[in-house]
Amino acid sequence: MTQHELASLWRGVLADLREPDLVWQLLALAACLLLAKLGERLVRGRQIGAGRAWELSRGGLKRITFPLLALVLVLIARPLAEQWIRVSLFSLALPLLSSLAVIRVVFYVLRLSFADATWLVQFERAFAGLVWCIVALHITGLLPEVIDVLESVAFTVGKQKLTLWHVLQGAAAVLVTVLLALWLSSAIETRLHAADGLDNNLRVVLARLSRALLILLAVLIGLPMVGIDLTTLSVFGGALGVGLGFGLQKIASNYVSGFIILLDNSIRIGNIITVGSDRGEVTRITTRYTVLKNLSGVEALVPNELLISSVVQNESYSDPKVRIGVPVQVSYDSDLERAMGIMAAAARAQSRVLADPAPGALVLGFADSGINLELGFWVADPEQGVSGLRSDVNLAIWREFKQAGIAIPFPQREVRILGGAEHD
Repeated sequence: MTQHELASLWRGVLADLREPDLVWQLLALAACLLLAKLGERLVRGRQIGAGRAWELSRGGLKRITFPLLALVLVLIARPLAEQWIRVSLFSLALPLLSSLAVIRVVFYVLRLSFADATWLVQFERAFAGLVWCIVALHITGLLPEVIDVLESVAFTVGKQKLTLWHVLQGAAAVLVTVLLALWLSSAIETRLHAADGLDNNLRVVLARLSRALLILLAVLIGLPMVGIDLTTLSVFGGALGVGLGFGLQKIASNYVSGFIILLDNSIRIGNIITVGSDRGEVTRITTRYTVLKNLSGVEALVPNELLISSVVQNESYSDPKVRIGVPVQVSYDSDLERAMGIMAAAARAQSRVLADPAPGALVLGFADSGINLELGFWVADPEQGVSGLRSDVNLAIWREFKQAGIAIPFPQREVRILGGAEHD
């Protein structure tokens, strides 16, 4: 619409507010909106085809059914009602319904691209409110005046003079290009996850690098589109460098360490690792921290810098099999061969214990109270935990020792009184 047409439309709406036709226009618009809502409910409850493509198209259709049906009904009702009443409100409803349809289509595409993004709900509301405010200013003819006010607020950054309108244009351009970059990076990530024969860590690295590069490219493209010279951002780049050198040093170190971990494949998803007092399965590797989940369900967030600078025990780095040692002490008068055979048999009876290498018992040494033995056996699934397995093996050994008469010694103290007692 031209400025003259918008002014004429707005004058017509204001004139209709003083006419009795306003009630009939509101009733006709309400009827159109009600019919559109009923049509939306019919589309939502109807099953159209099957499969992923049908599901995506059906989801998009659900989002835009109401504004499109309302738009069509208003377009049909306007020439019919024009024969009896004024229809300025109908003309006002058309751009509002069109903007609603555009908003819903855009955000449906974003929801498909960022399925796990919880910020989209709040962002959609703010974006819809902003778009409708712009449409309202455009319809009322106040938008040029608002732009003039924003352009009157000027300031200088470096050698370039900027206005508040330029800054808002730059923010909008960057927002659009960044959203396009995020959508494109999401599509690249989906393709990478679908690629066969590609290492998981390499997938993560490529996805994150592509996202970072696309966002940087989006900013570099978006700002010059509205006439903002990128050299004016050099002062902010210097301040950011100083911040990284001092306050953000640890954060930057964690991010660099995260990329190193993902690239060298030293730690992978599913590995059982021990870092200091934390032991668990690696469930997630981000650019800042690594998540370890122990058997009790507690998740530890370990900074990536710690994984690079300290010793990490990886129980499944090259081979998932681990050896478990169970110490047992028997008395000196016990039959060692039989005790060792019972211990090996107790391990072989457990389903998780590997037959190759075979379980075996060793004589470690001769202690004060008895002979120290150790039962060693291998398991291929340490992520399932070893405490329960060790408990089952100890219980089986205790039962067999009790039946075989093999004693497990415990510390004893003898107190001897030397010399006779003195009597008065």
